[in-house]
Amino acid sequence: MAKKSATPSAQVNLYTRAALAENTHRSYRVDLAHFRAHGGTIPTTAVQLAEYLASAADTLAVATLQHRLIAIHRAHLEAGHASPAMDSLVKRTMQGIRRTKGTAQRRVRALVKDDIIELVLTAEKQKPLKAARDVALILVGFAGAFRRSELVSIQREDVTEFDHGLEIHIRRTKTQQEAGHTVFIPCAKSSRCPVTAIKQWLDLSGIESGAVFRRINRHDQVASTDALTAQSVALLLKSITTTAKSAEAAKSVAGHSLRAGYCTEAASVGVAPHVIMDQTGHRSPAMLNRYVRPMTRRKTPSLL
Repeated sequence: MAKKSATPSAQVNLYTRAALAENTHRSYRVDLAHFRAHGGTIPTTAVQLAEYLASAADTLAVATLQHRLIAIHRAHLEAGHASPAMDSLVKRTMQGIRRTKGTAQRRVRALVKDDIIELVLTAEKQKPLKAARDVALILVGFAGAFRRSELVSIQREDVTEFDHGLEIHIRRTKTQQEAGHTVFIPCAKSSRCPVTAIKQWLDLSGIESGAVFRRINRHDQVASTDALTAQSVALLLKSITTTAKSAEAAKSVAGHSLRAGYCTEAASVGVAPHVIMDQTGHRSPAMLNRYVRPMTRRKTPSLL
């Protein structure tokens, strides 16, 4: 039997780190950086933490503050310190912020079929390689109902082609960390077929392995083997929406707009909730309903 140790081994640390997605670790690092930039330290006191929350309440969303609090709490525990986040003063401060500021989640714009067509037409006016990548990203993101983090995590090895469509396996999702999630995207009869779009992008870029969606430089060349970041998806959609519609319209567009658009479009044409959930990976109709936006008119049966 191994000797008892006061500190966990490197192997234990490896597995405990793997318990959370890399995106989660990255977001915690951002949270802690903000806390330290505003004078915070690990460890800190309950009074100092409450003051930090109160000072940031006017500029940060309640959900962001809550996420920062969790990051600070975890940082204390991992360093072997008692967490001030559990102190009654901190809890009351957060309760007061929630009551004063409210916790309503910002509902991003759902990019439905008409929007997708407009964005694709705009994206096609760019340089050839960038146009091919952006069109594929928009169409695949919509047809697969992917989260932005899932979209940029797609690997060439996990894309399987069939005569009537393609299958994309996402190795790790927000709700399925171990098994991942597999999505089938059928061929569309229109010129806006996501299957055709991703094939054209892969052919033009020459990507045979690794990340499917990558950065393109100003010379219209694939600049790196690294995947686009999740934030890049939001910025890309905002940029194309600004060109296609207006800067004002782009303000309500985010990385989740493609996913919300699929859910809204599918619900509007009468697709059963359990079928939509098979595509999106949602675990409950209640969570799915948060993505469905009101529609002013009924759409045609084809999503694309």
